[in-house]
Amino acid sequence: MSKPKETDLYPPVKAFLIGQGYDVKAEIGALDVMAVRGDEDPLIVELKTGFSLSLFHQAVDRQTISDDVYICVPRGRGKVFLRALRDNTALCRRLRIGLLSVRLRDGFVQAHCDPLPYRPRKATKRKGLLLREFQRRVGDPNSGGQTRVGLVTAYRQDALRCAAHLVEHGASKGAVVAAATGVKVATRIMASDHYGWFVRVSPGIYQLTPKGREGLISYSGGKG
Repeated sequence: MSKPKETDLYPPVKAFLIGQGYDVKAEIGALDVMAVRGDEDPLIVELKTGFSLSLFHQAVDRQTISDDVYICVPRGRGKVFLRALRDNTALCRRLRIGLLSVRLRDGFVQAHCDPLPYRPRKATKRKGLLLREFQRRVGDPNSGGQTRVGLVTAYRQDALRCAAHLVEHGASKGAVVAAATGVKVATRIMASDHYGWFVRVSPGIYQLTPKGREGLISYSGGKG
């Protein structure tokens, strides 16, 4: 199947808009599609063969002409397209841009969102988790923009405090480590052993592994 062209999108989009009572014409000035219905503001559609930053730049520029601006792309198949469609629909809502897709095999046009005022739903649970992490983390051990690998989290800082205690005092009971370090969940951290730093040598008593000693050295240079 040949690669779709922007001109392939126009007939289905025109028919779709005519069905809603619009008079539709192509290539009016720099606009791909302009549709007029009565005394309403013109409706503008920018046609592209795929999502791109330049497409959104065009749509934002068209908002200086009308509030009713849509972008339109061919309807694809598979998980990659569906993920792109989901992400770009969310972006369109934020920018107050409408989004159309055209299924070229039969000309079906679907409106995924309209250019309406955007009211984001706040992720209260996520915000709470981030605030707790902010409050628990000691200092500011990371650099903004670094990769996720090697980040010092509050959890890692607690694990480092447990490791430091075991280096100094040897195998210790979880409750003793918790009392000495102030890490209330010391036993849970050592038992879950997320980093491979701890080993249980007898019921309730934990020792540091060689990997734990390496981790302690690695994160001791101003990171944690």
